[in-house]
Amino acid sequence: MNFATTTAKLPEKILRLNEFFSRWPGVGEKTALRFTLGLLKWNSEDITRFASTLTDLLSLQKCEECGIFSDFKICQICSSDFRKESKTICVVESLADYLAIEKSSFFNGVYHILEGVLAPLQDVGPSELTIDKLLLRIRRDDIAEVILALNPSVEGDITSSYIREQIAEGVRVKRIGLGIPMGGNLEYFDTLTINKALENSKFL
Repeated sequence: MNFATTTAKLPEKILRLNEFFSRWPGVGEKTALRFTLGLLKWNSEDITRFASTLTDLLSLQKCEECGIFSDFKICQICSSDFRKESKTICVVESLADYLAIEKSSFFNGVYHILEGVLAPLQDVGPSELTIDKLLLRIRRDDIAEVILALNPSVEGDITSSYIREQIAEGVRVKRIGLGIPMGGNLEYFDTLTINKALENSKFL
């Protein structure tokens, strides 16, 4: 009996839940089914709390400055005088990359999440990213140094070059340095590797 035949005999409520689990990155049909069947072993109180926690995500908001998920309009990092005084902003592609760098405890400035990189073949241009907002922050907050901590890829290089061209003279612009191989993703590297990459940042 194959997997499709097995799941077809399950109740519709289970199949719907299983379909949601299968949407997670890296989760195949069999793993999704294990998640679903595992959840069915929980008691009613835990399932209710789990459902309530998922519903709470609807009210989750992003920081109006950097784009990090936050309980407030301005996140703790962006509202920190210590962080703002550094006059340094670290630009990353995603929330996962921000978490990886913040975990390293090496960087003590503020962040800006681009929500992707330029990818002309996928119709992702500057207007699909938060580049304009980044440039506004640099001017408004008198940022002295920008660290482009974008993943080393063709798209990351294109995005870094584009941003560098848009930033006014007088602002130091660095690209994350050695330690991260071409095609690597920051979220998968240990803190020591990330620290070295930040240490070896090069001016553009």
